[in-house]
Amino acid sequence: MTTHAPRKTRRHHRDIVVIGASAGGVTALLALVKTLPADFPAPIFIVQHVAPDSPSILPQLLSSASALKARHPQNGETVESGVIYVAKPDHHLLVEGSKVLVTRGPKENRFRPSIDALFRSAAYTYGSRVIGVVLTGYLDDGTSGLWSVQRMGGLTIVQDPQDAEQPSMPTNALEFVEADHLVPLAELGTLLVRLTTEWAPAKRRLPAAQLDLLQIELTIAKQGGGFELGIIEKGLLTPFTCPDCHGALTQLIEGKLLRYRCHTGHAYTVSSLLSELTTSVESLLYQSMRGLEETKMLLHNIGMQFSLHHQGDVADLFFRKADETGQQARVVHDSILKQEALSGDLQFEKSKFD
Repeated sequence: MTTHAPRKTRRHHRDIVVIGASAGGVTALLALVKTLPADFPAPIFIVQHVAPDSPSILPQLLSSASALKARHPQNGETVESGVIYVAKPDHHLLVEGSKVLVTRGPKENRFRPSIDALFRSAAYTYGSRVIGVVLTGYLDDGTSGLWSVQRMGGLTIVQDPQDAEQPSMPTNALEFVEADHLVPLAELGTLLVRLTTEWAPAKRRLPAAQLDLLQIELTIAKQGGGFELGIIEKGLLTPFTCPDCHGALTQLIEGKLLRYRCHTGHAYTVSSLLSELTTSVESLLYQSMRGLEETKMLLHNIGMQFSLHHQGDVADLFFRKADETGQQARVVHDSILKQEALSGDLQFEKSKFD
């Protein structure tokens, strides 16, 4: 009887670094890459929120400040150690197997590229080999993705909010993820160098349903089509609608974190959904005011026409209706002035004044 030796499992270091930043991020990233050596043994993937319609010179800035080379990757290129991959404006940056993916899937938290989408893809592909980093920024993009990194066995790092130019993103991440490391920016480079020398533990096993949801969300980030992929059945259908496409929103729960994804694929945290809805309300109020003011002008114009034809009684009726419509427009105008742009950071903002 022939016996076979058990197959050896190949071991890996913690050799995949994913970083998310928003407001204040360019300055933070430049400071970080200056501290990394030329022989840094891992690829670094960066999502920095930028305007979708403006060219990004971030790779050039990072390359000029670092011993490492930075670039916007091409879709499908092979991952290389010691390279800094920067998300292109208006494109998600993902990893799948040994390849870099550059896609235009649905926005998450109003952003494309999305930090969450990058982090999830790395966690799903590389598991415990991943080191996830959340830096300065507004709101909470990155929190859900960092949670995925941790539950797949990766390490989580959050910039100390007191050290961040904009502490909201780190603060939100810490509320829902028990970070493995909380550091000021000045210590981050040294920490990353040390962590990439550590062996990654065995890949963590998750229930099939959780892995299935993670895979669906990665497919949505690549190509959209949430409805066909069955995203609605993966959570609790809500009465809320997507501010972007007005599709039905299903509620997803990750630990203590609530998220929403619509059937076309757009995704929101509670904070980003509230922010987007209050912005939409203001836009709708302005549209209402415009409509009322146009109605007032038209009624007044009709009244003037009747006056020119010596039909004073009819003209007065239109003038009176014009005045009433003008009063309604002023009510809407006053409502706009009182309208607040709200988000889940309301409690955080309040704490700064207490």
